[in-house]
Amino acid sequence: MAKSELTAVVEPRCQRLAEELGYELVDVALDKEDSGKYLRLYIDKPEGITLDDCERYHRAIQPQLESYDYDFLEVSSPGVDRPLKKDRDFERALGLEVELHLFKAIEGQKVFTGELAGYDKDEVVLLIAGEEKRFGRRAASLIKPVVDLDGIQDVDLGEGADEMNVGDEIEVEEVPEE
Repeated sequence: MAKSELTAVVEPRCQRLAEELGYELVDVALDKEDSGKYLRLYIDKPEGITLDDCERYHRAIQPQLESYDYDFLEVSSPGVDRPLKKDRDFERALGLEVELHLFKAIEGQKVFTGELAGYDKDEVVLLIAGEEKRFGRRAASLIKPVVDLDGIQDVDLGEGADEMNVGDEIEVEEVPEE
């Protein structure tokens, strides 16, 4: 599948279905790996994407994409650290801490972290240690939110969970077929 076919035909088709189902199509990517060509579709919604959402979208879009050249179709959430690519992504991230990666180093540095203070079609403004720094959007290879794992509460995994070690066998209850 050519890049032009991906953006001109596949992406609009995926976009229409996402809107019909109440999702946001975040990205469409065709990645070549040793095991084949992976067509990866990333969807989202304000309250977050569930496995059921991914399955629902996958089942609906797969028949519409059968005539295109790919080996595997994957539908998933872009994740909490989803890259900022479109203006709506930057709008949502205003005031949040982001990490900006550059293609070429500036003063020996390729990664900058700061509060997203502004953006337009040409540049991104970060507030770093009280100082505004401006970066060209095309100079950035990746811009993504910083995820604070310290704010996540511990999950209770049940009795005996803290006694488990890597390599321990666990018992899995089989679910009867319907």
